[in-house]
Amino acid sequence: MKSRPLAVFDLDGTVADTRHRLHFVESRPHDWTAFFAAAAQDAPLEEGVALAKASVETHEVVYVTGRPERCRRDTLDWLRRHGLPRGRLLMRADRDRRPARVAKPELLRELARGRTVGMVVDDDARVCEAYAAAGFPVVRADWMPASPILKQAQEQQGRT
Repeated sequence: MKSRPLAVFDLDGTVADTRHRLHFVESRPHDWTAFFAAAAQDAPLEEGVALAKASVETHEVVYVTGRPERCRRDTLDWLRRHGLPRGRLLMRADRDRRPARVAKPELLRELARGRTVGMVVDDDARVCEAYAAAGFPVVRADWMPASPILKQAQEQQGRT
């Protein structure tokens, strides 16, 4: 049996609404522990969830996130609780502080060895550009307003 192509989904800003926890990183010092702990209370983003659910018909759904590995249990619980398709979850190492535009494509390249990637869905413009430059077909998740705080965290602090 041939493998189905991969449909790769980001979490924060793509299927999960992070807006309720931005206050933890809007002032100095940033409280990243509280920011990630509050992810368990994220509301689902209906557009992203619907796309993930529809993708399971023709693709193998996987998740690539900039969240640190220490968030794995809460993240898997959140995905189950909100009815998202089962799939592999790739996360950055706890001490990995590279920009998301570097870390996430590296995670995907490892996953995609010998596989066809049908689409990669992410909200971060720089990450989308890096995926496209690596030859992956990109769907830009534009259904949640972009947060300058998260953009800075992704690019300069390597946090999401």
